[in-house]
Amino acid sequence: MLDQSLSGGFANPAQDSARAFRAALSALARPGRIEALTGATAPDPVSPAAAALLLTLCDGETPLYLAPGHDSPAIRDWIAFHIGAPIVAPEAAQFALGRWESLPLAAFPVGTSDYPDRSTTLIVERDTLSNDGPRLTGPGIEVEAHLSLPETAAFRANRALFPLGLDFYFTADDRLAGLPRSTEVEDI
Repeated sequence: MLDQSLSGGFANPAQDSARAFRAALSALARPGRIEALTGATAPDPVSPAAAALLLTLCDGETPLYLAPGHDSPAIRDWIAFHIGAPIVAPEAAQFALGRWESLPLAAFPVGTSDYPDRSTTLIVERDTLSNDGPRLTGPGIEVEAHLSLPETAAFRANRALFPLGLDFYFTADDRLAGLPRSTEVEDI
């Protein structure tokens, strides 16, 4: 195990994880709102915001999928040391981490009619996040919001599955935004 795998966790786990959990909830409750999220450092290319999400939302019983580009020995070692989450195939994942183009959306569970919560939450790494792009409407948005999304068709198709579907976090450096399955996405 590399020294890099042993570092990068929260300095003050109770306080840092509480702040991260609040930011994660706020991001999903207010789609399009960009939150700051710091306190963790994982091996490249994992952003600080994604590292903090992993430390906060995953544990030793949380099946995690790592997309190509994020599935490296250094990242696996960091996850094993700090989180203990089992690394699984997409169809068994509760959480997934990677860049948009390397995440196999069709392979992830979207829940069932009896258990819509048994779906995957994707942590999508981006180069930047900004409040421009497609229009977002729905729960948690007063009138409309905007978020720089990688595309719109996949999110419209995901919304059509509601109450089933995938939930998304977008991360870029120390920035975080959420897009729950209940959000309607339209090109502007």
